[in-house]
Amino acid sequence: MTRMAVRGAAGLALIVIALAFLGPFVWVLIASVQPEATLDASPRSEFSLDNFRAVLTWETIILPLINSIVISGTTALLTVFVAGLAAYPLSRYQLRYRRHFMLSLLFTTGLPVTAILVPVYAMFFRFNLYGSVPAMVLFLTASSLPFSIWMMKNFMDGVPVSLEEAAWVDGAGWIRSLTAVVGPLMAPGIAVVAIFVFVGQWGNFFAPFVLLDTPEKQPAAVTIYTFFSQYGQVAYGQLAAFSILYTAPAVVLYVAVNKYLAGSFNFAGSVKG
Repeated sequence: MTRMAVRGAAGLALIVIALAFLGPFVWVLIASVQPEATLDASPRSEFSLDNFRAVLTWETIILPLINSIVISGTTALLTVFVAGLAAYPLSRYQLRYRRHFMLSLLFTTGLPVTAILVPVYAMFFRFNLYGSVPAMVLFLTASSLPFSIWMMKNFMDGVPVSLEEAAWVDGAGWIRSLTAVVGPLMAPGIAVVAIFVFVGQWGNFFAPFVLLDTPEKQPAAVTIYTFFSQYGQVAYGQLAAFSILYTAPAVVLYVAVNKYLAGSFNFAGSVKG
C-alpha cells in the first residue's frame, strides 16, 4: 500500500506539472487563431489566420529568425570547437592544476550572465564594439564555454585511450587522433553540447537587447519585445502567432536529432583483437 501511495503521489505530481506546462501552450494555440485575442482567449468554432499573416513579414519574423540562426549557430560551432580543444588535455593528461581548473569551471557555470553585462557593456563602448554582431557572438561563446568544457570533458572520458594509442602507433598525432578517432566516437556528446548551446542562445534576450543597437541586427528573442507597446497594450494574437513561428525551428531541430542524441557510445568491435 505504501508503494502504491508513493506511485500515486508521483503520478499526480507529474500530471500537475504537465498541466502547468500544457496550459500556456494551449493558450498560445488558441490566441494565435483569434484576431482579437485577449488574456481570456477561449476555444471558438471559428478561427482566422490573420495573426500569422500580420507577423509573416521580413522585418517582423524572417530577418529576426535569420539573425537568431546566425547568432545561435555560430556561437554553438565556436563553443564546440574551443570546448573540444580545451577538454582534450583535461581528459587525457594528468595536469597539476586540473582539479582546481575543473572546480573553477563548475563555479563559473553558476554565475549568471546578467551579472556581468554591465561591465561587458562598458567594455564594448570602450573598444567601439557596441552593435557588433561578431563581438557579441564571441561574448556568448565565452559565456557558454565553462559548462560546455565540463560536459565535453565528461563525454571525452568515455572514449578509451587505447583507441588513440593504436592511432599513435600508426603515426597519427594528437590532432589527427582527436579528429579521426575521438571526435567520431563522441559524436553524440558533441551533438548534445551543440544543441545545448544553440537552444540556450536561441532564447537569449538580455545580451542581444543590451549589446546590439539596431533592430536589423537583433534576433527573434528581442523582437518579441515589440509586441508590447509603451502604453501597456499587448497584441496578444500576433504575439501568440509569433511565438509559434519562433519556437518551431527549435522544436524541429530537437525532433530531428532526438533519436541521434538518445544513442549511447558503442565501442564494441572498435579494437581488433
